[in-house]
Amino acid sequence: MELSVVMPCLNEAETVETCVRKTIGFFEDSGIDGEVVIADNGSTDGSQQLARDAGARVVPVVDKGYGNALMGGIRSARGRYVAMGDADDSYDFTTLGPFLDELRDGADLVMGNRFKGGIAPGAMPPLHRYLGNPVLSFVGRLFFGSKIGDFHCGLRAFNKESILRLGLQTGGMEFASEMVVKATLQKYDIREVPTTLSPDGRTRSPTSTPGGTAGATCASSCSTARAGCS
Repeated sequence: MELSVVMPCLNEAETVETCVRKTIGFFEDSGIDGEVVIADNGSTDGSQQLARDAGARVVPVVDKGYGNALMGGIRSARGRYVAMGDADDSYDFTTLGPFLDELRDGADLVMGNRFKGGIAPGAMPPLHRYLGNPVLSFVGRLFFGSKIGDFHCGLRAFNKESILRLGLQTGGMEFASEMVVKATLQKYDIREVPTTLSPDGRTRSPTSTPGGTAGATCASSCSTARAGCS
């Protein structure tokens, strides 16, 4: 199998089915041998069955947290390549083609760049858009030599074996930072493609906000990443 798309899930009944169907439609339209893996972190709203009915494979992950859920899904993925993104319908999984092209060309990690692809009105809080994410991306460039322009983009794809070799340890939202920092320190081939961001498709408030939480824990995750690569 070529591509597994992993989505962490915690009570995403409003949007998970849409995300799964869009992704499977992308596979079919592009002739890709792929699967959707829903890494469920203990949903109680029926998300699991909705995902299965839409065509996904559901992997229960007991350890709580964004990073733990994703690692559970990544380890269970059957594809040579893995893409990851939230199950809240904010990312367009039908546009994974450029990510896959870069992976086929030899990239270890392909990051989406929402600032180049387009951020819809209401999709990102102004504080994150104009201060948090730009500043954290600058910090990544300054201290780790990262050339990534959108350090915390949740839509990314990678060679599964390459990422597993990094030994990622963080279980929360800081997982996203740790992945980029460790990949940079290991001198992986990291590339970037434009991607879009739409407003969260759920009516409830997000369980957590990646930009804010990741920003608050960036120093911790970067310290962990540097220690793990020393």
